[in-house]
Amino acid sequence: MSMSSSEPFIQEGGCRCGAVRLRITARPLLTMACHCTGCQKMSSSAYSLSAAIPSEAFEVTQGEPVIGGLHGAPKHYFCGHCMTWMFTRPDGIDFFVNLRPTMLDDPSWFVPYMETWTSEKLAWATTPAERSFAALPPDDAYGEMIAGYAATWAAPDRLPANTQS
Repeated sequence: MSMSSSEPFIQEGGCRCGAVRLRITARPLLTMACHCTGCQKMSSSAYSLSAAIPSEAFEVTQGEPVIGGLHGAPKHYFCGHCMTWMFTRPDGIDFFVNLRPTMLDDPSWFVPYMETWTSEKLAWATTPAERSFAALPPDDAYGEMIAGYAATWAAPDRLPANTQS
């Protein structure tokens, strides 16, 4: 059965050890890969992945995440036991939470729509992102990108296999 982009999107996940669990109940506003050197260090990888989840659709269901990283702005949340970087809450921006999508039990649906800080990326690091920025996108670009990303959910091959009603 083909699923429509208007059907409920419910996903659960957690840190590596399982002490902290979370749930999202809406599709992301936007998905991204960040190539900045800070994300490279925090993720121990070539880039970090993020899904901007509407704040009202994000909840920690078990455990208590702790603030890690630089302990400043933005606030990066980790499991206090296994130290998995789980999500970020940007200071002064309350309408979304940047979830590391690999925290979800099934992140197979995730594809980064945009990539940022390509000016700092490792030369071999590539993503399938449709939009690319040397640093951060201009503030006036987000509305168009959110609409462009939402349109990708109309394609049947982009819908998650375990979307629940």
